[in-house]
Amino acid sequence: MIKTRVSSLLGVDYPIIMGGLYWLGRGKLTAAVSEAGGFGLITASSFNNKQELLDEIEVVRGLTGKPFGLNISLGYRNMEEYFDAAVEANVSAVFTSGRNPVKYIALIKEAGIAWIHVAPTIRYAFKAAELGADAIVLTGIEAGGHPGPDDVTLMALIPKAVSLLSIPVIAAGAITNGATFLAALALGAEGVQIGSRFIATKECGAHPVVKELIINSDETDTIINNLKTGGRSRALKTEAVHRFLALNKKIDITANYQSSDASNSYLKVFKDGEIDKGSITIGQGLGTINEILTAEEVIKKIVSEAIQANKKLNISLG
Repeated sequence: MIKTRVSSLLGVDYPIIMGGLYWLGRGKLTAAVSEAGGFGLITASSFNNKQELLDEIEVVRGLTGKPFGLNISLGYRNMEEYFDAAVEANVSAVFTSGRNPVKYIALIKEAGIAWIHVAPTIRYAFKAAELGADAIVLTGIEAGGHPGPDDVTLMALIPKAVSLLSIPVIAAGAITNGATFLAALALGAEGVQIGSRFIATKECGAHPVVKELIINSDETDTIINNLKTGGRSRALKTEAVHRFLALNKKIDITANYQSSDASNSYLKVFKDGEIDKGSITIGQGLGTINEILTAEEVIKKIVSEAIQANKKLNISLG
């Protein structure tokens, strides 16, 4: 076991949290992460309504009796029914991201559910702490998905946040193995959130073509997509992404980006393996993801590598 305030808060053996993965954050993978001693998260936006989400929660409970939670990203559609589902199902924690979740906080807290907010900057982390967050996930520019507006790495973010905040800080971005896990703890984080590494697992529903592309790519093979809306995401440098970037320079694609077309393109990639149809969101930790393992093997490997790395740090500092 690795004891921190985060592992105690979530009731897990290891403060290793599965990141929010649209469409991929489903029952089988969520349960596998939790069963292995980490904390699995169902990604609520993967489901069309409350009942679908409740059904997926039951899938998890049929596979593990260990704690798990929901990732709820705000800003794309009305997510109120998903917060209701979290309370009704009495999940252990809700991780929010995107827009301000202020109107849902009382609902979560009164149900005795831990609330953790994912923030891309220290300013947003402070705001969430003021609103009563039990912990904060800080996302560095290294991360896949939506890393936020500033080009700031975890090396800069975590130590500053830890020195200023009284609640636990969780690091997210390019954490894929024991060395990076240990480094995050050394910076002062009390847990890590991992997304990209769990895509290349046997329980993940990503198409085999996507998984193979991930394990055969390098740390230099990602790019930030800067949208005219101010949004941005880190993805693999595929032909589809380059076409998207060229189009974005010419026209305002806001409406298309937020429409169901974007979701359909994502599914064509991750579900059907049609790489040329959309982007593959992935972090810069890509270069150290070189094999497809089970979620349990990933977590055990991270923990054992961290222990060995810690032993090797027998450095005399005077």
